[in-house]
Amino acid sequence: MSAPDETPEPAGTVADAVRGNWVDRWAPEPTRPYLRLSRADRPIGTWLLLIPCLWGVALAAAMDGWRQWDIWIILGCALGAWLMRGAGCTWNDITDRDFDAAVARTRSRPIPSGQVSVKQALIWMVAQMGAAALILFSYNWLTVLLGISSLGLVAIYPYAKRFTWWPQVFLGLAFNWGAILAFAAHSGTVALPAVLLYAAGIAWTLFYDTIYAHQDKEDDVLIGVKSTARLFGAATGKWLGLFLILTVTLMSAAILTALLPTAGPVKLGLALIAPWAMGWHLLWQMRQLDIDDPEGCLKLFRRNRDTGLIAALFLAIGGLV
Repeated sequence: MSAPDETPEPAGTVADAVRGNWVDRWAPEPTRPYLRLSRADRPIGTWLLLIPCLWGVALAAAMDGWRQWDIWIILGCALGAWLMRGAGCTWNDITDRDFDAAVARTRSRPIPSGQVSVKQALIWMVAQMGAAALILFSYNWLTVLLGISSLGLVAIYPYAKRFTWWPQVFLGLAFNWGAILAFAAHSGTVALPAVLLYAAGIAWTLFYDTIYAHQDKEDDVLIGVKSTARLFGAATGKWLGLFLILTVTLMSAAILTALLPTAGPVKLGLALIAPWAMGWHLLWQMRQLDIDDPEGCLKLFRRNRDTGLIAALFLAIGGLV
């Protein structure tokens, strides 16, 4: 008999999901394996895909003002991030099913645990991509082309850890594409500020995903998977410091190129709080980090939702001035 303070985990739960998440508690039983395949039980990835979109539309709005259409850009990006993150995770689990079966943290995922077949996973992936396409085609044609062009990055990422020590770069290229896409959805063009913002997001991804990768470094050694966590080892702190500096510098450059010389000092000052507030939050994470504490690494990784939203908030305020 279970102790009073212990609640048995529902069948099929994933080891690294948040305990008591909405999928395990409330989702209809037949949908749970598919929602777990999409990481719906772990929303942090959706946030990390959405946040660069918020940066992009907010920076574009800071240049020429917010418009009613921006409400749909934000809502569409939120829905699209949920769907495409789910499709990307499904593809990742299809390609990594043998690796996942060999790692304690991931062997409970739907494919290696037998909850979903590869064929079922492929059908689910296509369904999610189709729903995301309906949202994408509501935007201008430049945004549509940008969205389609990102699929190559999504397809390559799961294989990156097989051939490079820097798979986090490929994740950054894919996860931050929304900064350019949302900027184009608002402005109808791709300008230098959007490219600099995209680069800032890549540096940020290198920061947070290196922390994330330290959870699996021992298993990665055994199965031959590469990562920046393994590459940096004890020097991780120095590399994280470099990524922090790059994130703050590139985002500051994006804001300056977008708003100078037309913006007044109040607008410019508010917008520039974004990278520096983000930088302080990243510095706090570095001070808390113990690379040999997997649970602590996961907690810090999840805190990057707050890091990115801090920047989005001040960029949005800058656009309202």
